[in-house]
Amino acid sequence: MDTREKTSFALVFVLWAAGLGAAGQFAKISVIFPTIQEIYHGAGPSLGFLVSLISFLGIGLGLFAGLIVTRIGFRKLLLFALVWGAALSAWQSILPSLPLMLASRVIEGVSHLVIVVAAPTLIAQVSARKHRTITMTLWSTFFGVSFAAVAWLGIPLVEKYGVSSLFLSHAVFMAAVAAALFVMLPSTGTSGVRQERFGFAEILERHVHIYSSPFEAAPAIGWLFYTLTFVSLLTILPGFVAAEHRALVTGAMPLAGIASSISIGVLLLRYMEAVRVVMLGFSAAFFVTLLIMIFPDNPWLYIALVGALGLVQGASFAAIPQLNRNADAQAHANGAMAQMGNLGNTLGTPLLLVVIAAFGQKGMIGFLLMCYSFGFMIHVVQGRRRR
Repeated sequence: MDTREKTSFALVFVLWAAGLGAAGQFAKISVIFPTIQEIYHGAGPSLGFLVSLISFLGIGLGLFAGLIVTRIGFRKLLLFALVWGAALSAWQSILPSLPLMLASRVIEGVSHLVIVVAAPTLIAQVSARKHRTITMTLWSTFFGVSFAAVAWLGIPLVEKYGVSSLFLSHAVFMAAVAAALFVMLPSTGTSGVRQERFGFAEILERHVHIYSSPFEAAPAIGWLFYTLTFVSLLTILPGFVAAEHRALVTGAMPLAGIASSISIGVLLLRYMEAVRVVMLGFSAAFFVTLLIMIFPDNPWLYIALVGALGLVQGASFAAIPQLNRNADAQAHANGAMAQMGNLGNTLGTPLLLVVIAAFGQKGMIGFLLMCYSFGFMIHVVQGRRRR
């Protein structure tokens, strides 16, 4: 893969669009959640599972997805995942009973996992080595861009045509991306690798091997400490800001992460190894958190914190092809990223709420400082193991 001289930027953008569709599987519920609550008004707290069930599946099967994709083939499974996701979104547009909707979200998690493992691995494969930091940074923005797009376009669509229109639009988008990739994605170089055995013992052995590797596991373990705080910050931090600044902070935080990732992050990656940029991002987040402790009423510090985390966001994905040269190892690393990301997203908000309930804002500061310290030290330790 490192000998590739040209980057297929058109294919990179379509693969990135597949990521937008995968993130849309979360956004189509999360962004319009108050409307979903009105539809399933008697569900109570259990309605939260409409969002989290995909994450629960990712915790258990994230790394397994990386293993199975390398066995069956990137192209074949990615196309299946997009078509499967489109079909499920179309079916969800009928707004079935809550048990059926919850069941559909579980199996939709399969589509999501395959996309977030296969697409970034393929982006690395079709990118020249000199362009990989840029293309992987682009990939890292898929979650924030998708949520922003659904907020800007999806909410007005729902207000005018109802919830079903958003699900149908998502289905059409996924199907269109699948059709484009069917034409653009070559079958050569994206097929699976046959393995002699693939039972439970072998899967467990591969988990141990991957998480023991300072190459395949390093981006994922650092990613865990990023995801423990990122979604929870977007959810909880605005509550600590004065009411007159709350709308600014809520809207600007995710954009700050994207902006820093594709600007400062890309610039730094031209001169530094991706792991170094990740460590710089954690250090910057640690420093900004200390400033928040001193100046808790300054709304710009909350935006700056997410901006600092944008360096971790882009460079973590860029580190995968830098540390792992072949497609199989990259798929394993992306699977581990999916697994740790889902674990962090699932645990982060509840943990932070518990800490705040017990210790207030000082507890939140301590939690953030701990996560960013651990994220930094993980890469220090793994870097020494790689030498």
